[in-house]
Amino acid sequence: MKYVYLFSEGNAKMRELLGGKGANLAEMTNIGLPVPQGFTITTEACTRYYDDGRKIADDIMDEIMQNVSKMEEMNGKKFGDKVNPLLVSVRSGARASMPGMMDTILNLGLNDEVVAAMIAGNPDPKFERFVYDSYRRFIQMFSDVVMEVGKKYFEQLIDEMKERKGVTYDVELSAADLKELAEQFKAEYKKQIGQDFPSDPKVQLYEAIRAVFRSWDNPRANVYRRDNDIPYSWGTAVNVMPMVFGNLNDNSGTGVAFTRDPATGEKKLMGEFLTNAQGEDVVAGVRTPMPIAQMAELFPEAYSQFVQVCHTLEDHYRDMQDMEFTVENGKLYMLQTRNGKRTAQAALKIACDLVDEGMIDEKTAVSMIEPRNLDTLLHPQFDAAALKAAKPIGKGLGASPGAASGKVVFTAEDAVEWNKRGEKVILVRRETSPEDITGMKAAQGILTERGGMTSHAAVVARGMGECCVSGCGDIRMDEASKRFVLGGKTFAEGDIISIDGATGNVYDGVIPTVDASISGYFGRIMAWADKYRRLQVRTNADTPRDAKKARELGAQGIGLCRTEHMFFEPDRIAAFREMICADTLEAREAALAKIQPMQQSDFEALYEAMEGDPVTIRFLDPPLHEFVPNTEEEIELLADTVGKTVEQVKEIINDLHEFNPMMGHRGCRLAVTYPEIAVMQTRAVIRAALNVQARHPEWTLVPEIMIPLVGEVKELKYVKDVVVKTADEEIAAAGVSLKYKVGTMIEIPRAALTADQIAREAEFFSFGTNDLTQMTFGFSRDDAAKFLGSYYDTKIYENDPFAKLDQTGVGKLVQMAVKLGHETRPDIHMGICGEHGGEPTSVAFCHKVGLDYVSCSPFRVPIARLAAAQAAIAEEKDKKAEAKDRTAEAEEKAAETARKAKEQVDEKVEAAKAALKEAAEQLSYLAAGATGELKDVVSAGFKGLLAGWEEAKKTYGETRNK
Repeated sequence: MKYVYLFSEGNAKMRELLGGKGANLAEMTNIGLPVPQGFTITTEACTRYYDDGRKIADDIMDEIMQNVSKMEEMNGKKFGDKVNPLLVSVRSGARASMPGMMDTILNLGLNDEVVAAMIAGNPDPKFERFVYDSYRRFIQMFSDVVMEVGKKYFEQLIDEMKERKGVTYDVELSAADLKELAEQFKAEYKKQIGQDFPSDPKVQLYEAIRAVFRSWDNPRANVYRRDNDIPYSWGTAVNVMPMVFGNLNDNSGTGVAFTRDPATGEKKLMGEFLTNAQGEDVVAGVRTPMPIAQMAELFPEAYSQFVQVCHTLEDHYRDMQDMEFTVENGKLYMLQTRNGKRTAQAALKIACDLVDEGMIDEKTAVSMIEPRNLDTLLHPQFDAAALKAAKPIGKGLGASPGAASGKVVFTAEDAVEWNKRGEKVILVRRETSPEDITGMKAAQGILTERGGMTSHAAVVARGMGECCVSGCGDIRMDEASKRFVLGGKTFAEGDIISIDGATGNVYDGVIPTVDASISGYFGRIMAWADKYRRLQVRTNADTPRDAKKARELGAQGIGLCRTEHMFFEPDRIAAFREMICADTLEAREAALAKIQPMQQSDFEALYEAMEGDPVTIRFLDPPLHEFVPNTEEEIELLADTVGKTVEQVKEIINDLHEFNPMMGHRGCRLAVTYPEIAVMQTRAVIRAALNVQARHPEWTLVPEIMIPLVGEVKELKYVKDVVVKTADEEIAAAGVSLKYKVGTMIEIPRAALTADQIAREAEFFSFGTNDLTQMTFGFSRDDAAKFLGSYYDTKIYENDPFAKLDQTGVGKLVQMAVKLGHETRPDIHMGICGEHGGEPTSVAFCHKVGLDYVSCSPFRVPIARLAAAQAAIAEEKDKKAEAKDRTAEAEEKAAETARKAKEQVDEKVEAAKAALKEAAEQLSYLAAGATGELKDVVSAGFKGLLAGWEEAKKTYGETRNK
């Protein structure tokens, strides 16, 4: 196996093997751009490094040194040589861009002897300063990156030196100062490590490569990968290339630039440049760089060439490029190019502009937008400058995007009261429950100590488009005293905090926000996405407000209406609690009769909001204990209402307690025990549909009634029979025609395993992947966040399975249920309504397994639309590639068949030639002694042979052509 490739041996298509940086360095080499010629150590070498116990195998190291020799020949310098030394940089480069997450080492190859030799060969004092500047940089970077000695020790020595010399910037230090610093750095290294700084360049190279491989598993890289869906198994490549020196003199410099503005998308060159500096200075902010345009004044020839390179690269890659470059003594060198990171607004504009410029087509434009970035277009964000200056005091899960600042309150009631007074508040809870819904609506944002990405707080906040940070485990909550401790500070009611629902960061005090804005480019991209996607996109909505917002954002119906949320309004919860406390069927029906018109009104409003699009209504799902009162005051009020003692009500409440309520008396089990609940909800659904259909005859309403938590076909049939009987009675009484469907949620593994049986009764499936994930993994979605961190650290899991669908296990159940369901009922309609319905990789999976729609929170609808289109475009591309491969394979087989046929023909021709030759020899022998009539016979024989030979040649030619 080949583990090392020269830049001249690779290309852009080898990204998986060479990483993004290595593939692009190879591509820039191929198109003739000025790239220092080096080599890339592959991602497979990184994988083997970990497989071999974090060691670089001898055969890989041998191959690396062979390529060092080739690099020496190409550059005319020798690694470790004291006359003409080759210095190199060692840089990481994963296949997906991970800016700043992994490690780089510059100026590798320097030691005391090499430094002395370099200075001896050039008496210019400025050159001496450059050499010592490079040496002290190398010692500091090697110590920090390779040996993990904190850079703070070296920065302190630099600061002390600058203070002693009375200067502000590093560039003001003399050669003697830098020489002294280098000695101090080596002494600090020995003090921290206990051994001398390594002087052998080969040892330096080995350790540097090992450090880059090791950095693939550093904490910041692990977090970045989880946040950006980059698998740990990919590994990183390592790029080794000759150093070019931006810090050589004042005729040198280094810079970073973008071919378009990454913030706005405007088509203009953007970037920064520093003279007499190395690349780390630009990134680290050691000095204030100048705008890239000023480079034209200092280095006009290099700048002109760089502008041309920018045009070349953008034309070649057909996308905005992010480039790193160095000018050494006026000569330009390109060190990196990649598709640039950009804001969501810039991404939309760049994609549309590239289509308008004729550089890409619509499908490419749709495919180049990161779906998750659309979140930032729909929610307020913190001001970028203010955010940069702020320091987080804690971190949870970014459960619902957006940014919010406000005064801390600890109860839903307080949130409502403070909001009425005009106060902006952040609701801080240990965890939220359905009872907190009014307070959640009143707050600017929600912060919880417990809970994961599918906790109540996360799901409801996403549905409302409200900022939420959940599972901030560092909080020490004292709800009784209305206080919490975070980041070493105690926060009381009324103190101001800020939360970032995208990153999960929590800040002390106010951070200014900027409003979300949607441009015309958004509409164009979404229209293209809708043009190419197959999957429909519905929304999870419980209120007309959510439904309207989702429809504005492109939802094609409601895939999940959770009816239980409607019960928590103050005027309804009382009636439902009466039903819970009732002793007889009649009493329960009387209590439910109070709720029915309210539910009917809710459903009518949802139908109106969706204007004839499908509406799927899930019947009551949570266990009854979630609806009972918690305070003494509420319990006394309920006791008075139902004519029972407080002790009797408390006994009822205690009886409802379950050790594992998520697997207890809930969902369809409630309807089996209390079919009157299903009767009431069916009447509300059907009567609402009849009323709205009468008001809008141009619409075709087909209500979809969804029975939750089914695990056995007989329980579905039992509840369905109740629904059908009630619905048919209502429709008959109205004297009109109305179609409806009865289906189920597939959220219990047994339901997926017996989907063929369940499809006999269900007219549609909706995969409730929140519960299906919970029951398949066997852990609580509300508590998993407490221990999943350890699973990420140990690489047992790479992602939160509640945030990103587990395609290996849960996905296999979904795929099985799809197949079994279609075998029983070919026309069955299938979708997904868990939170995964708005996660891009999960949407792609839903497309792949043949679902008809995904359903997600309103503000995730655009994300799902874009992800669905990308899945369809990717599938088409894959099919074309497969067809091309099949064609190539068929052509190869045809060529092989022709080759074999040619061989057979050639064999026959050779045999015929041999026979003719033998016949000719015999005739020649006869002709030598022939006279008279015999001579005529021999002559005729010769003529026949010649005619036969000509005919054979003609046949041979025709056969070869065929």
